[in-house]
Amino acid sequence: MDLAKNKVTLLIAGAILGVLAVILAATGNPGNMAFCIACFIRDSAGAMKLHQAAIVQYMRPEIAGLLLGAFVISLVTKEYRSTAGSSPMTRFILGFIMMVGALVFLGCPLRMIIRMSAGDLNAYVGAVGFVAGIFTGTLALKKGFSLGRSHETSALSGAVLPIAWVLLFALSIFVPALFAFSESGPGSMHAPVILALLAGIIFGIVAQRIRMCTIGGIRDVILMGNLDLFAILAGFFVVMLVGNIALGKFTLGFNGQPVAHAQHIWNFLGLYAVGFAGVLAGGCPLRQIILAGQGSSDAAVTFLGLFVGAAFCHNFGLASSAASAEAVGGPGTAGKITLIICIIVTFIIGFMPKKNK
Repeated sequence: MDLAKNKVTLLIAGAILGVLAVILAATGNPGNMAFCIACFIRDSAGAMKLHQAAIVQYMRPEIAGLLLGAFVISLVTKEYRSTAGSSPMTRFILGFIMMVGALVFLGCPLRMIIRMSAGDLNAYVGAVGFVAGIFTGTLALKKGFSLGRSHETSALSGAVLPIAWVLLFALSIFVPALFAFSESGPGSMHAPVILALLAGIIFGIVAQRIRMCTIGGIRDVILMGNLDLFAILAGFFVVMLVGNIALGKFTLGFNGQPVAHAQHIWNFLGLYAVGFAGVLAGGCPLRQIILAGQGSSDAAVTFLGLFVGAAFCHNFGLASSAASAEAVGGPGTAGKITLIICIIVTFIIGFMPKKNK
């Protein structure tokens, strides 16, 4: 049965994923970050000491769970397919750009939905930019943009990232001295390890089966008027909304939102870059992890771009700071300049004249 062809099933599946995020928020994960792919990758990069931002260093079990869940279910359903060779360096750059945009906004598209469900109006500004970026990406697709065809490779090739990441996660559990762990800040806030790992595995299984993608859901509406994948996002949002209200974490407004800032132009442009680059790369950060788990080395390269981008952003001061009583927050000069450069590069990639074959 193809679960991705039934809107009711997709709505329910999205609600199930929302329940998982609510559980993680209720048991330790930062409330409005409950299941943020960009945040989890950033924290994991810090845990591996690739950046020194002490408040965001923790080897997040959810990433290992997503890769493992997608890997196992794709083997069971015989959907595992080891492929590679489709513009790897371009994919790496697009992954890097998505992470820069996400850390200027302070969250990936999934966290955008979570923040929206918690009443954060800054996330709605970011959502407008996200849709605009996706729309721009669809224009590039209509003009013939393509990263080229991938090719089948040895079965082991596609399994390298899932296996390597799970081993690294296991090493962080059994030899913790090799890794860094935050003692304060978002990195110190997390659900119990086993619960987070199980939630990640279930999330990975469900997301793989329903082809979940925050970018794909909106792209399909723009290109084809198809609401199938959007139904997943709707189900996720509704459950998160109910969960935030029940947990007393719903606060409507621009100011006083946790780990956020009200610099509207940069919230807009941050997610504009994520949406635009994500369309060209073939999926949002979550979708890239799921595809990597089911054997795509191309998606694995995009994931590495996200991973390196996270470390780069914190080592070079590109990530935004959260607003506080003492500061308005938002990106610094380096972050603003880099984001603008990233958007220009994305335009070059997406609209560069194609050679006639």
